[in-house]
Amino acid sequence: MTTVTLVPGDGIGPEISESVTRIIDSLGVKIDWDVQTAGADVAEKEGTPLPQRVIDSIKKNKVALKAPVTTPIGKGFRSVNVALRKELDLYANVRPCKNIEGIKTPFDGVNLVVVRENTEDLYAGVERKVSDDCAESIKTITRGASTRIAKYAFEYALNNSRKTVWAVSKANICKLSDGLFLECCREVAKEYPQIEYKEILVDNLCMQLVQNPQKFDVLVLPNLYGDIVSDLTAGLIGGLGVAQGANIGKECAVFEPVHGSAPDIKGQNKANPTALLLCAVNMLKHIGETEKAQILESAVLKVIADGKVLTADLGGSATTDEYTNAIIDCIKLLS
Repeated sequence: MTTVTLVPGDGIGPEISESVTRIIDSLGVKIDWDVQTAGADVAEKEGTPLPQRVIDSIKKNKVALKAPVTTPIGKGFRSVNVALRKELDLYANVRPCKNIEGIKTPFDGVNLVVVRENTEDLYAGVERKVSDDCAESIKTITRGASTRIAKYAFEYALNNSRKTVWAVSKANICKLSDGLFLECCREVAKEYPQIEYKEILVDNLCMQLVQNPQKFDVLVLPNLYGDIVSDLTAGLIGGLGVAQGANIGKECAVFEPVHGSAPDIKGQNKANPTALLLCAVNMLKHIGETEKAQILESAVLKVIADGKVLTADLGGSATTDEYTNAIIDCIKLLS
C-alpha cells in the first residue's frame, strides 16, 4: 500500500477530493490517504494557511494530491501553492494541454506541454515600498534554476516522444534576466541534438497560440510567463476545469489542478472534479500504477465524450455525485 498526502483544500476542494478518492478506490488501488488540511479555514484555527505538518507529511510520503486553496488578492497570506513549491523545491510546474473529445473549443489538434520554472522570478516575493506612491518588485533569474528547468524540459521531450522545445522569454526588453534564461536554454539544447530547439518572445507566443496552437510542442518559460501562458493554453482546450498540473522536485511531487477554489459554488454539488482526476492519472503513473492510471483516464474521457452525464461547466446538468458515479460505472466496464 502506498501512502499519499491528500490536501483537500477549501471552497470546492473537499467535494472534488471526495469524488476523486471514491473513484480511485473503485479502481482497486490500495492508497493510504494521509489527509492534511490547509487553506483559509485552517488559517483561522492555526494561524497559518500552511501548517508545518502539511510540509512534513509531503516530505515523508514524497507524493501528494492537492485540491485548490483560496488565495486572497492584494492582502492576507501569500499563496499556499507558492509556499509549497518553495519549501519543497518543486522547481518544475508541468501542465499538459491536449484537446478532449466531447469538449467543443475553437481549436482541434492542440497537444502541447507548458514547463514552467517554479522557484524564482517575481514569484520569489522580493518587494519593498519605496514611498506611499511607489512599490518595487525584484525579478530574479539565476543560472542554476534556468539550467535545471531547461534540462527538465528537454528530458520531458525525450521521454515523451516530443520533437521540439520552445524557450519563451522577453529577452528583447529584459536583456540581462531573460537573456540569462535564454543563454542557459541554448547551452542545454546542445546536449539534446535529437530535439529541435526554438525561441519565441512571450507576446508573440500568446498571439500565435490563439491563431495556430497546433504548431507548439514543449514550452519552457520563466515563472511569471509560465503562469500566464498556462492559463491561456487551458482556455484552448475548454478551460481550467479540465486543465491538469503537477509540481515536480528532486525529492517530492505534488499533483494539483490549475483552477481555483470556486467558493461561490461551495457545498452545492455542482463542482467538476475532472481536472483533479486528470492530476490523479499522472499521480498514479508516478507511483507505478500505470495500468490503473490508463483505466481511469479512459473512463474520464469516455464519460466526457459520451456527453450524457456532464457537470454544468461542461455543458450538462449533472451533479458532482452523478458525474462521479458515471465514471465509477465506466471503470467497472473497462476493468
